[in-house]
Amino acid sequence: MAIKAADVKKLRDATGAGMMDAKKALTEADGDFDKAVDLLRVAGQAKAAKRSDREAANGLVVGAGNALVQIGSETDFVAKNADFVATADKIAKAVDVAKADSKDAAAQVQLDDGKTVAQTLEDLAGTIGEKIELADAAYFEGNTHIYLHRRSQDLPPQVGVMVEYTGEDTEAVHGVCLQIAAMNPRWVNRDEVPADVVDHERTVAADMAREEGKPEKIIDRIVEGRLGGFYKENCLLEQPAVSDDKKSVGDLLKAAGVTVKRFVRLSAGE
Repeated sequence: MAIKAADVKKLRDATGAGMMDAKKALTEADGDFDKAVDLLRVAGQAKAAKRSDREAANGLVVGAGNALVQIGSETDFVAKNADFVATADKIAKAVDVAKADSKDAAAQVQLDDGKTVAQTLEDLAGTIGEKIELADAAYFEGNTHIYLHRRSQDLPPQVGVMVEYTGEDTEAVHGVCLQIAAMNPRWVNRDEVPADVVDHERTVAADMAREEGKPEKIIDRIVEGRLGGFYKENCLLEQPAVSDDKKSVGDLLKAAGVTVKRFVRLSAGE
């Protein structure tokens, strides 16, 4: 049967499918609109299955309220797609409202149309033709500050930092977010470093010292020095401040009357 251009447009508007895909689905469904929608959904799911072994190593990070969300895509072309960006924004707002504090919890959050985040991204992947996934999500209670960083001016933010803190100096907190974005610490302070990580670093440092031929009697001192360097690199409060490398981040925060309770850093492709 002849397929009307108006029907193709209606199906495209409803599903986001390409013109040729919409026309093909309507032809196969003999003009039955609902059946054509189902055919497009099945086709999208089949494409998604073929994409399952590909990497969503690009994408964006978006924040809303007390939530930070990372959505992965395969290419930066999709990362700046208007539908992709708008969908990510809706997801972040829904995650904030739902107070979903993990990737798994965020995936089950329902949007206004009743679909979950996972279903929404699956449908978008079918429409765009590229692997799209919820890469990560976080939600913090209390006072938070979010910083979003663009790696390129023609792309959406691809690095996001969220800090939960106490204190009044928001400028100092923003500076901490810049620090985290640039220097990528793993923990707030050395007390948060897991014991097995510390033990591993001690062992590696001791083995290196022996390999270098250092006397056994000074190895313990060498190990402690290298462990201090590890803390300085990986613990936020011990890092040299990007804004003033003569001071630590901890020193600057103490002077500002700010305490960092926790942070998260999400980065597309990581």
